[in-house]
Amino acid sequence: MARILITSAIPYINGIKHLGNLVGSQLPADLYARYNRARGNEVLFLCATDEHGTPAELAAAKAGKPVADYCAEMWQVQKDLSDGFRLSFDMFGRSSSPQNHALTQHFAGRLADAGLIEEVSEKQVFSNADGRFLPDRYIEGTCPNCGYERARGDQCENCTKQLDPTDLIDARSAISGSTDLEVRDTKHLYLKQSQLRSKLSDWIASKHDWPILTTSIAKKWLNDGDGLQDRGITRDLDWGIPVKRGDEDWPGMEGKVFYVWFDAPIEYIASAKEWTDAAGRPDADWQRWWRTDIGADDVRYVQFMGKDNVPFHTLSFPATIMGSGEPWKLVDYIKSFNYLNYDGGQFSTSQGRGVFMDQALEILPSDYWRWWLLSHAPESSDSEFTWEAFQQDVNKDLADVLGNFVSRITKFSRAKWGEVVPEGGEFGPEEAALIDDLTARVRAYESHMEAMEVRKSAAELRAIWVLGNEYLQSVAPWTVFKTNPHRAAAIARLSLNLVRLYAVLSAPFVPDAAVTMLDAMNTKDDSWPDDVKTALSALPAGHAFTVPDVLFVKIQDEDRDIWADRFSGERS
Repeated sequence: MARILITSAIPYINGIKHLGNLVGSQLPADLYARYNRARGNEVLFLCATDEHGTPAELAAAKAGKPVADYCAEMWQVQKDLSDGFRLSFDMFGRSSSPQNHALTQHFAGRLADAGLIEEVSEKQVFSNADGRFLPDRYIEGTCPNCGYERARGDQCENCTKQLDPTDLIDARSAISGSTDLEVRDTKHLYLKQSQLRSKLSDWIASKHDWPILTTSIAKKWLNDGDGLQDRGITRDLDWGIPVKRGDEDWPGMEGKVFYVWFDAPIEYIASAKEWTDAAGRPDADWQRWWRTDIGADDVRYVQFMGKDNVPFHTLSFPATIMGSGEPWKLVDYIKSFNYLNYDGGQFSTSQGRGVFMDQALEILPSDYWRWWLLSHAPESSDSEFTWEAFQQDVNKDLADVLGNFVSRITKFSRAKWGEVVPEGGEFGPEEAALIDDLTARVRAYESHMEAMEVRKSAAELRAIWVLGNEYLQSVAPWTVFKTNPHRAAAIARLSLNLVRLYAVLSAPFVPDAAVTMLDAMNTKDDSWPDDVKTALSALPAGHAFTVPDVLFVKIQDEDRDIWADRFSGERS
């Protein structure tokens, strides 16, 4: 039994995520976690909300709520939606947790002790009306490049030009709207990542099995321009983890907090401690996943994320781990994804363009979305969601192939023998050929799943479903029954067992349908088919079953058109 530690990129707290966010990290991570549990491996699957930084404060202010209350509410919203999509996290934590406060301050102290923290004086915009320094994103004004009047101090959203706050014309505070701004000196802590460049370079070079997308981004950030840069790890904000050196105050850093991209990845570790603390287990239970001196040396750690998160997980977070000088577990494999686009353009949170997680669950059950998104995962390039493709694939794959097989064989068997697995008859060459074909396909499916080849896994699973339909069509038990009911019984018995097998194999992709199939077959036996022939005799003659409701309802043209119009622009 292997031990697999899985983390998916931590979603930001400000708002509900769209389907592109979902398929870029959490959903494929869940697929891999479910598969490994099904194979008998010990899995710890962690995620959390990323709650600090400028966007959280701005979103809370816009909502008219204290930032702590806003984050608590939005954590619950995101937790409920993850449950709705059947994301099987062992822990869905919070970066604002006491555990993350303590660990972040601990790492900062270790890095300082190692000489990897430097205090840097820099100039930053101060708002006299607000009585505070303003992070770049708290400053708005007119873009000098394109004239957009709501450009931020770090970037113009309209023309994408990178900016400094002093570049803006008629700059104003995004908090109060005041133009009474001035540039003042302030001090911040910088992590001297440049001193770890050689270690990081050697470590990345050793990862021969990483996806090209992951390594190409990591090497670009490591080597382009002046190479790896030292990076600020503190900010002048009210909301965040107070700057401390372990348990001690940090002179000169009073009133400052750690930068969100320093503390957020540490929450991967903290969420494991949250997991054990919630159950009252000892520290050793989480440390055995994260400390190589307490058992994590035999853990395989896999991260899932969109390509925009790769630099932080291949450079900044590893720099924190390496620089601490402590035996923390480094990631073994990073599965990164390109972007899912929406119907000829991009998903837009601000414009409400595209389908968001809450809306998706309002109109269809999660299995419909899970199947389509995973079978079109943007692995080698960006992919695109269109309503026509979604309708076509759901109807073809889920309704016409998997759902049709389950419906045909259960209804036929009930009509001829009642709701019990029929006895009599022997398997013939058709069954032997099917078992051989299924065995080859199942082994290929396993290979793709273990390699985290999401689209290939989905294609192989669909091929497995197709084999059952082709077998039924070929042997035609409804015709055979007229002249040889014993032979028809053998066909039905194998096919009903195939329903159970499909439930087991399909559970990582469509978990609700899998439960429905197992319930219909009146069994809790979800054991993995190490031997397909044996698996196809798990339900003996006389075993009771029921005919399930329709597994998947086809999407009608009128519904497709309504949804396409509804999600084309501003959210209500």
